[in-house]
Amino acid sequence: MSLHKYSINQLEEMLDKKEISAQELTDMSVKQIKAVDNDIQAFLTVTEEEALKNAKAVDEGQATGKSLAGIPVSIKDNIVTKGTRTTCASKMLENFTDPLYDATIVEKLNEAGAVSVGKVNLDEFAMGSTTETSAFQKTKNPWNTDHVPGGSSGGSAASVAAGEVIFSIGSDTGGSIRQPAAFCGVTGMKPTYGLVSRYGLVPMAPSLDQAGPITRTVADNARVLQAIAGHDVNDATSSKQAVPDYSASLKEDVKGLKIAVPKQFMTDMISEEVREAVNNAVKVFESLGVVCEEVDMPNVAYAESAYYIISSAESASAMARYDSVRYGHRAESAESMIDMYKQSRTEGFGKEVKRRIMLGTAMLSGEWNEAYFRKAQKVRTIITNEFKQTLSEYDLILGPTTAQEAFKLNETPDKQVTQMNDRLTTSVNLAGVPGLSVPAGFTKSGLPLGIQLIGNHFDESTVYRAGYTFEQATGYTEKLPTIGGSEQ
Repeated sequence: MSLHKYSINQLEEMLDKKEISAQELTDMSVKQIKAVDNDIQAFLTVTEEEALKNAKAVDEGQATGKSLAGIPVSIKDNIVTKGTRTTCASKMLENFTDPLYDATIVEKLNEAGAVSVGKVNLDEFAMGSTTETSAFQKTKNPWNTDHVPGGSSGGSAASVAAGEVIFSIGSDTGGSIRQPAAFCGVTGMKPTYGLVSRYGLVPMAPSLDQAGPITRTVADNARVLQAIAGHDVNDATSSKQAVPDYSASLKEDVKGLKIAVPKQFMTDMISEEVREAVNNAVKVFESLGVVCEEVDMPNVAYAESAYYIISSAESASAMARYDSVRYGHRAESAESMIDMYKQSRTEGFGKEVKRRIMLGTAMLSGEWNEAYFRKAQKVRTIITNEFKQTLSEYDLILGPTTAQEAFKLNETPDKQVTQMNDRLTTSVNLAGVPGLSVPAGFTKSGLPLGIQLIGNHFDESTVYRAGYTFEQATGYTEKLPTIGGSEQ
């Protein structure tokens, strides 16, 4: 039985009927990891013993009636886990073996009965879009291991696509859930800012960071978000907005919805295959009774510039805590306190992290603060208002998730392509609205593509309804990748 051919609902029914036990399900997950992870290198830490112990507790009735009881999950390694190493894929935290507490997301998953089988790879401190900046390993795309899985949640997306787990928890600061979901042919939700607690999510850019689920299907995604969403007193930015029943919104009924397709998302900087996938998606929605119209959102063209200034400034501030005094890598040969700071951070951080620290520090310094950082914040407000205006007239916004198929490993993508990728995803983080990437076809080379559905603040229900209807009408999730796709 191949693990990723089953939904959470199907597995729940099988567990209830005793057709499979949680221990057997966990064992299947671990065996799949052992079978395929040498090829894709998604996992940094596998917690087999702890996972089987927790699965046994589920079988003994300690998780009866819980929403994710016995379901295997992987956790992005920038989410703290009590008793389990949390590295952020950085040498700075290589030996951070016990963070002493669980992130609120992890607590909620434990309360729901989910079984964590380990921590997965990412770009170092979530800074990157290919998972190649990890200090430990380069995760591969299960559809073609010559290609990247995307980032920064590349380990999360790859672990789901390869059938190692049923779902994963990633984080999204500028597209880090949605882009790897598109590259790996799975489903990824960046929720409304504040819907899911950030307590225990190691910060990159706190005003942009948001955790969310990566799954194979929309129904599974809605089920997981239901479990992890909600107010948290430990997070000052956590919303008190009531969490609806997302699964109840999964109806194949989108007739009457109005969807906007921004011209700025459909420029000549996207590939012809991506353009065709989006146009086909428009045709599918129109055949189902949706009104799709091209709209003008001129200010999203400035999203990538505003994002890099704001995110780098916040990252520089967030990275200041790694002083090697309280925790983190410490240089052994330093002769003074200042030398210790310098050498420890030089040895502990990779090139991309250092680059963003330097850029962010500059953006916050002297006259540059006014010229760049404060101006970027004003642009952010303009972009946010542009989304509000568009979403006051339309139910959803539709566009590509990425500008092209997954890059090749060790490839330097065209600058215009990377800028377009940033425009498509970072604008959603700047505005704080929810964005869902769903599979939308394949390139001639067999790599998956995704479309992005963007909704109003806290209207994940409409986003899920449209995504579910599209998924059911197209069946793209039924195709399985090269690695992990056959019966194991």
